[in-house]
Amino acid sequence: MDILYVLDILGTFAFAISGALVASNKKFDLFGVIIIAFATAVGGGMIRDILIDAHPINWIGELNYIWTILIAVLFTYLFKSKIAPLSKTMFLFDTIGISVFTLLGIQKGLNYDLHPFIAVVMGMVSAVMGGVIRDILTNQIPLIFRKEIYASACLLGGVVFLICNYFELSELVRITATMSSIIIVRLVAVKYRLELPKIKDDLFK
Repeated sequence: MDILYVLDILGTFAFAISGALVASNKKFDLFGVIIIAFATAVGGGMIRDILIDAHPINWIGELNYIWTILIAVLFTYLFKSKIAPLSKTMFLFDTIGISVFTLLGIQKGLNYDLHPFIAVVMGMVSAVMGGVIRDILTNQIPLIFRKEIYASACLLGGVVFLICNYFELSELVRITATMSSIIIVRLVAVKYRLELPKIKDDLFK
């Protein structure tokens, strides 16, 4: 089985759990939880596919995405009491998800002969837009607009991927380097409370 496909399914599972936990904490009913889990898991890939005119849209052409999301929702219901109290649970699943989907989005962009820079942007779209949809539907400020380093970690991971691709490193090295760079940046940024600069006052008065 193709390793990218396995990672895709794992990323879908991780994001679906992230969405299901948020919806469950917001006291959504079962249908609402499924919708939020679905939007979180495949929303970014769906927007990416629409932008690059890729058909069929990711989840439409592969029913395993649907089954994966449903299993993730069931997993959340069965084990929520064990995973929800963990303060780092959603952060962990989000971080795994964005690292996987950044990688897959870039790869798909390159497969569609996009400019490498645009492919990196598509990787970021794949990684963060599902979370944006989740946050909007659950009435929260999207994470990428808050202080945490999030989308920029995906962009950095994309640059790492392009460097590995330029030097024609093996697929395993590209995957490992890209995902590791995103996860490490996220962990370091959260641990040390790093953030991007804000626009406050005029630099020159």
